[in-house]
Amino acid sequence: MRTVAVTRYVTPLREGGSMPAIVEADDEGLYVLKFRGSGQGAKALVAELLCGEIARALDLPVPEIVLVELDPELARTEGDPEIQALIRASGGLNLALDYLPGAINFDPVAEQPDAALASSIVWFDAFVSNVDRSVRNTNLLVWHRRLQLIDHGAALYFHHGWTGDSAGAERPFPQIRDHVLLPWASELAAVDAGLAQRLGDATLEGIVAQLPDSWLEGPDAFADAAGQRQAYLAYLRRRVRHREAFVQGAIDARA
Repeated sequence: MRTVAVTRYVTPLREGGSMPAIVEADDEGLYVLKFRGSGQGAKALVAELLCGEIARALDLPVPEIVLVELDPELARTEGDPEIQALIRASGGLNLALDYLPGAINFDPVAEQPDAALASSIVWFDAFVSNVDRSVRNTNLLVWHRRLQLIDHGAALYFHHGWTGDSAGAERPFPQIRDHVLLPWASELAAVDAGLAQRLGDATLEGIVAQLPDSWLEGPDAFADAAGQRQAYLAYLRRRVRHREAFVQGAIDARA
């Protein structure tokens, strides 16, 4: 995963509760920056990284994710006190997604997604316990006529106040009943084995290894950084092995 440094704060995106922002980086690219100092804290960045890279491993369309160094001194150039405070609270390593100019929000009335793709996205969101892909807030963009998955900070919700126990990996995900793509997900059983095969131990280990130490610290940390990575890895591996519960739950919800 690449690391870039913010050179210019462009504009806030006030649609999200964490108030992400469009920024320019030292590679001259534009990115949607997710701040470590936002209300959701580093756990939201952990979820963004893990879920985004899991989606990529499943060959689902996700904008490039980069690690972002943010100098708190950039706050001096901003007139909004709220933005100043957010930048100062987020000094150091943050996360961003490639900015997709011209992308529009997915409209479930106007769009007719492919059944296999819809099924794969529903499978993925059930796997990562993503509570934030509903009709009210789809977190899907259409860019060059292709769906793009964004905003996974609310996924893996179990890890808030988590002690590292992976037993919950065997549970179904009842919130999948609210998934915006569930009506088109008619091939859940057909895509299951192929998706699970893509999430082998080595793949998951490589994804988890990218979590920065600085995101795995704080008052709710239950172990050192290496111990927390191992806990995430154990959970994800167990989730793959016991996926029957969340797959059948999604099939039942659709029925």
